[in-house]
Amino acid sequence: MDPRYTRSPLLNWNTQQYTRVWIPDPDEVWRSAELTKDYKEGEKSLQLRLEDETIREYPIDVQSNQLPFLRNPDILVGENDLTALSYLHEPAVLHNLKVRFLESNHIYTYCGIVLVAINPYEQLPIYGQDVIYAYSGQNMGDMDPHIFAVAEEAYKQMARDEKNQSIIVSGESGAGKTVSAKYAMRYFATVGGSASETNIEEKVLASSPIMEAIGNAKTTRNDNSSRFGKYIQIGFDKRYHIIGANMRTYLLEKSRVVFQADDERNYHIFYQLCAAASLPEFKELALTCAEDFFYTSQGGDTSIEGVDDAEDFEKTRQAFTLLGVRESHQISIFKIIASILHLGSVEIQAERDGDSCSISPQDEHLSNFCRLLGVEHSQMEHWLCHRKLVTTSETYVKTMSLQQVVNARNALAKHIYAQLFNWIVEHINKALHTSLKQHSFIGVLDIYGFETFEVNSFEQFCINFANEKLQQQFNSHVFKLEQEEYMKEQIPWTLIDFYDNQPCIDLIEAKLGILDLLDEECKVPKGTDQNWVQKLYDRHSSSQHFQKPRMSSTSFIVVHFADKVEYLSDGFLEKNRDTVYEEQINILKASKFPLVSDLFRDDKDAISATTPAGKGSSSKINIRSAKPPMKASNKDHKKTVGHQFRNSLNRLMETLNATTPHYVRCIKPNDDKLPFYFDPKRAVQQLRACGVLETIRISAAGYPSRWTYHDFFNRYRVLVKKRELANTDKKAICKSVLESLIRDPDKFQFGRTKIFFRAGQVAYLEKLRADKFRAATIMIQKTVRGWLQKVKYHRLKKATITLQRYCRGYLARRLAEHLRRTHAAVVFQKQYRMLRAQRAYQRFRRAAVIIQAFARAMFVRRVYRQVLMEHKATIIQKHARGWMARRCFQRLRHAAIVIQCAFRRLKAKQQLKALKIEARSAEHLKRLNVGMENKVVQLQRKIDEQNKEIKTLSEKLSTITTTHATEVEKLNRELACYQQNQGAEVSLQLQEEVQSLRTELQRAHSERQVLEDAHSRERDELKKRVADLKQENALLKDEKEQLNNQILCQSKDEFAQNSMKENLLMKELEEERSRYQNLVKEYSQLEQRYDNLRDEQTPGHRRNPSNQSSLESDSNYPSVSTSEVGDTEDTLQQVEEIGVEKAAMDMTVFLKLQKRVRELEQERKKLQVQLEKREQQESKKGQMEQPKNDIGLDQDSDLAYNSLKRQELESENKKLKNDLNELRKAVADQATQNNFPHSSPDGYSLLLNQLKLANEELEVRKEEVLILRTQIVNADQHRLAGKSTEPNINARTSWPNSEKHVDQEDAIEAYHGVCQTNRLLEAQLQAQSLEHEEEVENLKAQLEALKEEMDKQQQTFCQTLLLSPEAQVDFGVQQEISRLTNENLDLKELVEKLEKNERKLKKQLKIYMKKAQDLEAAQALAQSDRRHHELTRQVTVQRKEKDFQGMLEYHKEDEAALIRNLVTDLKPQMLSGTVPCLPAYILYMCIRHADYTNDDLKVHSLLTSTINGIKKVLKKHNDDFEMTTFWLSNTCRLLHCLKQYSGDEGFMTQNTAKQNEHCLKNFDLTEYRQVLSDLSIQIYQQLIKIAEGLLQPMIVSAMLENESIQGLSGVKPTGYRKRSSSMVDGDNSYCLEAIIHQMNSFHTVMCDQGLDPEIILQVFKQLFYMINAVTLNNLLLRKDVCSWSTGMQLRYNISQLEEWLRGRNLHQSGAVQTMEPLIQAAQLLQLKKKTREDAEAICSLCTSLSTQQIVKILNLYTPLNEFEERVTVSFIRTIQAQLQDRNDPQQLLLDFKHMFPVLFPFNPSSLTMDSIHIPACLNLEFLNEV
Repeated sequence: MDPRYTRSPLLNWNTQQYTRVWIPDPDEVWRSAELTKDYKEGEKSLQLRLEDETIREYPIDVQSNQLPFLRNPDILVGENDLTALSYLHEPAVLHNLKVRFLESNHIYTYCGIVLVAINPYEQLPIYGQDVIYAYSGQNMGDMDPHIFAVAEEAYKQMARDEKNQSIIVSGESGAGKTVSAKYAMRYFATVGGSASETNIEEKVLASSPIMEAIGNAKTTRNDNSSRFGKYIQIGFDKRYHIIGANMRTYLLEKSRVVFQADDERNYHIFYQLCAAASLPEFKELALTCAEDFFYTSQGGDTSIEGVDDAEDFEKTRQAFTLLGVRESHQISIFKIIASILHLGSVEIQAERDGDSCSISPQDEHLSNFCRLLGVEHSQMEHWLCHRKLVTTSETYVKTMSLQQVVNARNALAKHIYAQLFNWIVEHINKALHTSLKQHSFIGVLDIYGFETFEVNSFEQFCINFANEKLQQQFNSHVFKLEQEEYMKEQIPWTLIDFYDNQPCIDLIEAKLGILDLLDEECKVPKGTDQNWVQKLYDRHSSSQHFQKPRMSSTSFIVVHFADKVEYLSDGFLEKNRDTVYEEQINILKASKFPLVSDLFRDDKDAISATTPAGKGSSSKINIRSAKPPMKASNKDHKKTVGHQFRNSLNRLMETLNATTPHYVRCIKPNDDKLPFYFDPKRAVQQLRACGVLETIRISAAGYPSRWTYHDFFNRYRVLVKKRELANTDKKAICKSVLESLIRDPDKFQFGRTKIFFRAGQVAYLEKLRADKFRAATIMIQKTVRGWLQKVKYHRLKKATITLQRYCRGYLARRLAEHLRRTHAAVVFQKQYRMLRAQRAYQRFRRAAVIIQAFARAMFVRRVYRQVLMEHKATIIQKHARGWMARRCFQRLRHAAIVIQCAFRRLKAKQQLKALKIEARSAEHLKRLNVGMENKVVQLQRKIDEQNKEIKTLSEKLSTITTTHATEVEKLNRELACYQQNQGAEVSLQLQEEVQSLRTELQRAHSERQVLEDAHSRERDELKKRVADLKQENALLKDEKEQLNNQILCQSKDEFAQNSMKENLLMKELEEERSRYQNLVKEYSQLEQRYDNLRDEQTPGHRRNPSNQSSLESDSNYPSVSTSEVGDTEDTLQQVEEIGVEKAAMDMTVFLKLQKRVRELEQERKKLQVQLEKREQQESKKGQMEQPKNDIGLDQDSDLAYNSLKRQELESENKKLKNDLNELRKAVADQATQNNFPHSSPDGYSLLLNQLKLANEELEVRKEEVLILRTQIVNADQHRLAGKSTEPNINARTSWPNSEKHVDQEDAIEAYHGVCQTNRLLEAQLQAQSLEHEEEVENLKAQLEALKEEMDKQQQTFCQTLLLSPEAQVDFGVQQEISRLTNENLDLKELVEKLEKNERKLKKQLKIYMKKAQDLEAAQALAQSDRRHHELTRQVTVQRKEKDFQGMLEYHKEDEAALIRNLVTDLKPQMLSGTVPCLPAYILYMCIRHADYTNDDLKVHSLLTSTINGIKKVLKKHNDDFEMTTFWLSNTCRLLHCLKQYSGDEGFMTQNTAKQNEHCLKNFDLTEYRQVLSDLSIQIYQQLIKIAEGLLQPMIVSAMLENESIQGLSGVKPTGYRKRSSSMVDGDNSYCLEAIIHQMNSFHTVMCDQGLDPEIILQVFKQLFYMINAVTLNNLLLRKDVCSWSTGMQLRYNISQLEEWLRGRNLHQSGAVQTMEPLIQAAQLLQLKKKTREDAEAICSLCTSLSTQQIVKILNLYTPLNEFEERVTVSFIRTIQAQLQDRNDPQQLLLDFKHMFPVLFPFNPSSLTMDSIHIPACLNLEFLNEV
């Protein structure tokens, strides 16, 4: 262990009890302990308690006063920067790295200017594109340590300082150097992507798999160890885009080609090629598995766990292709690699003499080697076993021994591989080379770290020599930075002693140094390793950096800066010479393959740097060393490996010294490659070797802790006295506080912007701050506990008083209850006794009354029986007499009726005969037509006859009454006689009847008893049967319930499945929409890039060709379609606007729609042809009848008739319009209701009713027209017939019984009218009879269909009864599905029919409207002409002012001025007081006029020019939010106008009648609507980009750093890397009010410009998502903000934003839902984090956060003071165990660039076009109102 890093004296050492210290430990390097008692100066030991509670006595050297290191406070443990620690020493650094690595899983930590990276041996999700974008543009101290932060710092310094940068990545093998360098290059490729289409960044990244394949191998320490060093220069242009790259390589480990140690492998490319040997293109390589070849099987296992060599080989081939290596060259490269394997497997046989060897001519591997390299087999066989010796006189060919042959073969294999390696690197550089001028570069050095093994050879010596040089440069740079910092802050500079390794470097590379002596020994013909080592002993034995081992004479020891290394000299000379026999090289030069011969044609330098500076390098920078180079030896050196390596290393150091370096030190935590396992011994060894502890030592020697005045004041303001806070100068406050707290002025210094502290002073201040907080906490606790006790006492006192009150009340109530009960008992006794006496009296009284009642009832019954008997006898007599009288009366009445009927029949026959005779005569018609006089006479006659009949009936009635009276008297006399005779007989008959009645009664009683018994038996049986039926019914009910439950479960499952499918469809729709909008965005970006490139190619003034538009071609825009039938795209768009989730159009419906469109188009053409024919016929008829009408008709009557006809047509037109509007509404309602399964067909019924009404009205009108026509024609005929018809009529017309004369013409007209009406009635009757028959047939068909359906249902019901319950349910579901599908098909057919009828009516309406307009115009002209010719007096005619029709006319040459004044030169401020979106309305009115004039070219030109003009304006004002909002609102409004006035009923539901008149008549602009929709998407994306650019700089400062709630946050020490917000006094930071003010500005601008409310909601949803993503990403990448106070600040800030949303009525936008992850993160920071219940609460709460995000926040959680506790590792493991079932995405950060797909819902305008006024400021005087 190095004594420099173990212990050091501390002057201000805390000697109190409980002080924690670090003591050395052989296992853990350092252990923490605590003092059990105070230490007094002079004591020889310390009493310590270890962490495992063991007591230990630690001895102290009193003379040196070497006390243990103090431990930092827990609040400082786990810091991002090691220099933030108050005590800077080795145990503090080791402990901080261990805590961050094991507990927080943080692999990166700053140590001043160095980034320490610990290899986790596990894939971590911290290198994605989202993390790159999160670090891009951030200051290095703002985020957690990361390789991307170092890369961003280098990129930023290159752009800011315009100086080249270097990133030096070093470390042991297996520490992760290559991966770190790869991620740095990936960052540069992503952030500084190439500006051209060369994709140079992809080529830079593609070089990595190639270099890993040919230069990396598996070692005992690393599965992917780089066995060479490389320095990659990435070139940038003036815009800091990547334009090229260049690679240098150093010291390839060629010996690995021919030898591998145990458990190691050769280079990956050999195993990859063997894994792909089965491919057909590699059959000629004759390769098998890797175990069959000597060069790939020496290490044992040829595979690596988790690595697929075949897959890696495919990646290597793809990388070759991407870098431009042709397929033929790739095959040649693979042949050379395969030949090396075959060469290593050649069998060499030793001869008996031992001095010669031979190879069998049939050796398969040698044959394959020669064939693959294209060389002669015999020569190679010969020269592999022989060598040529050339002397001055002659040349000898000498045989070689077996060992010499093997060495020569291995040297040839190494040389071939090295040359191939150099060739591949050279071609990679050619692929990465660019002809553009390089402005600057960033170099990434991936070089081997310090190595020490059990056996160290030439390679380790060169590696450690390179690390010595790099360490010297690192030390000088760190020292320089410290000096610059002190000078900048005007701190007195004191010389700091730091370790200088220049003596060690001189030992190696100076004159007669180790390398110089090695080169000299190589020149000696008989030079050996032993002689060289002896020279080293003799020359350098006195050097303090060179030592001789005790037990070996072939080794030497070099004391490096990191450790002592013993090198074994065996093989040094051979590896330094690196000789290959010339004969073998000549054979390869003569190869028939060009690539092989090119590899060995020239005597190339064996130096590993592929391109010397100035030739292959793309850098144009003259690199000058910071100090003069070391002078080389004067001897002429042959270009040995050591000499070449020293030269390349010197060039590398010159490059590094000319750049600004950034250091990444990779640490290997353990040798077993275990994930997140920390070995302290190995870590300390590497920390010493890589210079991290040297940086700490240099920092600790001065003032390591540095605070800005602002941060110091915020952190330690609690130590400031109240009177000092009145001072406004924070510097003065800080100075006074420090001078009062720290008495020693040497412990701190005041700089210009910072305060500098010695080591330990920050810990002392933290202790004072904690003591202050502890005292305040105790005071608060004391006060709160006293208050709680007082509250408890008052509560107990109040409870006692309450109890006493209730007890006393209870006793009083109990006494009152007793008194009340006693009084009640007395009352009860009194009442009871009274009741007993009263009851006895009542009992006696009731008995007497009952006896009296029975006696009296007996006497009354006797009297009643007597009266009853008499009464019954009277009744019998009455009925008998009445019966006899009625029989007599009926007999007489019957006889009279028979006589009357006979007489009336005779009269009727006579009258009927007369009527028949009269009906046959012609006089009857005359009598029928006689006037009312005859009818009056007839009525008088009838009245007379009725009077006569009345008289006769009255006479008959009088006779009947007299006869009835006589008969009654007679019957009375007879009855009296009968009663006298029959008195005695009646009593006997009555007795007999009573006896018979009694017998019948007894018989009835017996029958009743029998019936009751039978009834009781039947009732019991029925009850039993009813019980059985009830039981069976209950069972059936249970089965029914079970079946219902099953059906409900299945329906629920189906509903859930349907909902899932619906959700999936919605997700797919959203993804498809987002993909489409991303394509639109990419298209706009490509268009922008094209414009930029065109600007670069043709700078200055530029004009487009006349035949091209800004969009380069008119093909981008569609032509104007004049079809009146909407295509399928309109249908789909309407369906989407109605609701995509409600309208699922399948392919069959789509095809039906297409077919229906074609049919409608054909029908339209037919109707148009018929209409034209009819119009021609009508015009011809009009021409023929016009002279007749002019002669026969009067002018005034004609005018009246025409005006009347026009009024009727207008009324008909209005009525048809109203009907059409109702039809449209009905169809629209049905279109929306058809999406629901249970919607009622109200619209269809309404449509049918209206059609029926229209048909009926049409039939009535037809009938009326026919009647009128027949009357008019008949009248004309009769007028023409005249006199010829009169005699015939006079001859025929002789009317009998008529006294009034009838006009002949009236009679003829009446007769013909009657005939006509009879025909019409007959036709209507026939039509009704046909309709009735059709209805009957339809009903019969429906009845038969219902019968068949009922039969089918009965059959299916019978079948289902035989099935199991489950099968019944399935069958029922299938039947229901089939029924629903049939209903859906029927509904679809109905919809199609309705649409067809609707379109027909629409066409007819358009035709009728056009005819009506033409007719009105013709009539107006005719009337004006007639009046002009016929009026005799002059009348002054006043011109009527015409109404504005909402159309604007312009000439073609004015189009450019229109676009210029209305688009390109228009400022939103010019239209501040006008209607929003006025340009859109004006453009639509111009389009409407072009549509009115049927000018498709004008429409196309206007729309194309408008779109191009908008794009130009947006490109010019690409950062103007108001301008972008203005054109987004106008573009959307123009799109809405094209939809609203397109004529499609789906867009016209909210139109007024006036707005419907403004619809387009000729053109279908559906395709232009799509173009405008795409343009709106582009404008929306630009709007979001501008808003995000304005908001993004404010978010982190306002949401996380600014103190919205004062006094919550406290600043912790931040070390060397300061946060950007802390570098100033907080003046440039933003607060939450700034964000709210900015969003208020956005909202005001969008509302003022008339942007649709739905789009405004989407804008703020997107902005709030960005706020959420940026804030959460910074929270996940910053340890300093993950605290309880930050959670409180976040919740307050989010609540303010939510309040702002509610105040602006934007809470329905879904913006709050996008903030849900941030809300949960803030809650997570504030929740308890101790018990398992807390873990369950966190898991249930944080549903919007992924598992990685939750664990990351818990790992980052940092207490701001020592009263808080850290989150334990066990708690985090509990959280991970509970969240392991989640299927969370692997992405850690949110994509803050993600953009939700925008929707532009249809928003019709309520304005009419004729109400819009054009202001004069627009300069549009050339527009004419139509």
